[in-house]
Amino acid sequence: MEQPLTKHIVPGKSLSLKEYEQTGGYAAVRKAVKNASPQDVQQIVKDSGLKGRGGAGFSTGMKWSFVPMDDSARHPKYLICNADEMEPGTFKDRLLLEGNPHQLIEGMILAAYAIKADISYVFLRWAYRKAATLMQKSIEEAYAAGYLGKNILGTGWNLEMHLHTGVGRYICGEETALLNALEGKRATPRSKPPFPQVSGLYGKPTIVNNVETLCCLPHIINNGAVWFKGLSVSEDSGTKLYGVSGKVKRPGVWELPLGTTMREIIEDHAGGMVDGYKLKGVLPGGASTDFLTEEHLDIKMDYISVAAAGSRLGTGTMIVMDDATCPVGFVHNLQHFFAQESCGWCTPCREGLPWVERILLGLEKGSGSNEDIDLLLMHTQYLGPGNTYCALAPGAMEPLQSALKYFKEDFIKHIEKHECPYTG
Repeated sequence: MEQPLTKHIVPGKSLSLKEYEQTGGYAAVRKAVKNASPQDVQQIVKDSGLKGRGGAGFSTGMKWSFVPMDDSARHPKYLICNADEMEPGTFKDRLLLEGNPHQLIEGMILAAYAIKADISYVFLRWAYRKAATLMQKSIEEAYAAGYLGKNILGTGWNLEMHLHTGVGRYICGEETALLNALEGKRATPRSKPPFPQVSGLYGKPTIVNNVETLCCLPHIINNGAVWFKGLSVSEDSGTKLYGVSGKVKRPGVWELPLGTTMREIIEDHAGGMVDGYKLKGVLPGGASTDFLTEEHLDIKMDYISVAAAGSRLGTGTMIVMDDATCPVGFVHNLQHFFAQESCGWCTPCREGLPWVERILLGLEKGSGSNEDIDLLLMHTQYLGPGNTYCALAPGAMEPLQSALKYFKEDFIKHIEKHECPYTG
């Protein structure tokens, strides 16, 4: 089983420029900038079937194709790495940032070349301080080696790269809010259109890609689109970093073929449930995805299969809820996070999420009523897709709506017993 993204990552160690080059590092950059056009690189990535690994799962090559490429295109163009990994339960990008930062830098150079970008940024989560130190050192090494800066590898192409550490707002993970934050503005999402590919950072053409997405690029350029497709065991292409947290024996993150079943990931790689606990539910792709249950364990963890089961692959980082954990308290904790992290720009999100949080807290404290379930169901509709300015509130509703679907009896027990049955 090939693991191109993590093959050379050793726990507790970060590859230097020399060590990365010894593994074949930056060969893809030399191959691309010297022997291929930007359009050639775009086509290879499009043919590979690479989908964005940040959660949306949109075709990476297709996303790039929306950037104006003719001589009239406005410059500077920008390439941004979204490393603002703040979704609860999501921790996959940290492994790549700390273990092999030059792999990310090479991927960013390739993406920047593909869209003829002039300036690139790594937008990094504030709490990833070790990653910040390693990324800054690696960027400096890449400049010194001629992979960044003026006249890269003698081709006449110039690319700047900067590290920007965010101030700790979850909404900055939304690409247009990220752009506003980079510009020094309030981190609120922008209306679309215009889309960032045409009018992004400072009104110029901009592409925002996730860490894991960008780390796939050197391997695609080196080995080809057909090779990348062959890594998966599903209709989707490549490998995927899957993570598991919760009461499992070996919580962690693993690079596996895209389409590996949930059962294999949880039982084989994460070691199964801790003795004395049973699986009750799983958020398959981070905190903003719908619950799946034990009946779904044999689905393939790919974009198509998870969607068919009623959830989203998201980031591929599973949060496992055990049978001793209260679903109402579990969801309340998530809603507290989302309510706290709302940018407050639109009324449904600003007012609705705190309302949902208060209802769930009342249920947990034993003061809930039957009307509360109807109110929660109402919120899942009014805060759903198409009713808010961005996807934060609709994402927050996914664990709630699915908890009401699969664990409704637990909500009713809170009302009937006037206390949390898991702690009472």
